[in-house]
Amino acid sequence: MDLLAASIAIRWDDAGWLWLLDQRLLPGEERGLRIETAPAAADAIRDLVVRGAPAIGITAAYGVVLSALRHADAADPTAAVAADIATLRAARPTAVNLGWALDRMAATIEAAGGPDPETLLALAREIHLDDIAANHRMGELGAAEIEAGSAVLTHCNTGSLATGGYGTALGVIRSAHGGGRLTHVYAGETRPWLQGARLTAWELQQDGIPVDLVIEGAVASLFRSGRARWLVAGSDRIAANGDVANKIGTYSAALHARSHGGKVMIVAPFSTVDLAMPDGSGIPIEQRAADEVLGLGGRRVAAAGAGAWNPVFDITPAELVDVIVTERGVARPPFRESLAAQA
Repeated sequence: MDLLAASIAIRWDDAGWLWLLDQRLLPGEERGLRIETAPAAADAIRDLVVRGAPAIGITAAYGVVLSALRHADAADPTAAVAADIATLRAARPTAVNLGWALDRMAATIEAAGGPDPETLLALAREIHLDDIAANHRMGELGAAEIEAGSAVLTHCNTGSLATGGYGTALGVIRSAHGGGRLTHVYAGETRPWLQGARLTAWELQQDGIPVDLVIEGAVASLFRSGRARWLVAGSDRIAANGDVANKIGTYSAALHARSHGGKVMIVAPFSTVDLAMPDGSGIPIEQRAADEVLGLGGRRVAAAGAGAWNPVFDITPAELVDVIVTERGVARPPFRESLAAQA
């Protein structure tokens, strides 16, 4: 099976362009966008056509390939591609996978003495395939932590749409369900973009995995009722001490889970671990437009004159996390030591 061709969110066309599934339109419409330049790839990342830290990194890698192709005849191809890499790097500040992928592409350009498109394409494909393999490994490791007969809550979307394929937290859920361990999945709606309602529920339905949506305000009651035993979430950056940056609402969900005897599992490729970041206080938190909160579906719902505070991510402190699952193993507290041991 050609794993890259089977990727539902990101596909490279050998004619020299990138295909991205426009996730803003799901589940009502499945439409792809043809991306032909690095700035267009950066726009797609910034505008949430593609989202999820691993998928952002993969898209950026292919964006560098596009840049090398478009600037092959430039007076200074290296400088032109470097400018495009800077544009891609600035697209979204929180996801460490973005910088990780771009650093690998830039190092390859330096080693080759210039931006060779074939060499860069081979690396982008390697990054893509490695992510798919890592997802399956994390699925196996994380599923083994979940007790048979459990139901779990997940937050945002961490499946095939957010990765190279299969998923991080959703990969664990897929593996746990396939192994007969899961009875049910609860998905937070994930305001204001409704990734849980639009994307996670759509993916789980495709796989025949039962899912109920819950509003974020119901999460405390969900765990108090005993309906869910685990919060299983992804991450956009994990600090050296185990503090976790993820979609806004993860912190409160972790508080509710731990307050009521539940557990918290974070699932992410090791490329998401930033050992140079001592703790979560230094992780940049992206702020987006107030209109995303003040309206819904393109229609304003808030009272005229109201403003909005719209952070996209929050930091879940390491003391609320039970396990961090990467493709390299299952890290447990103290995370500074266990994560460093995976490096």
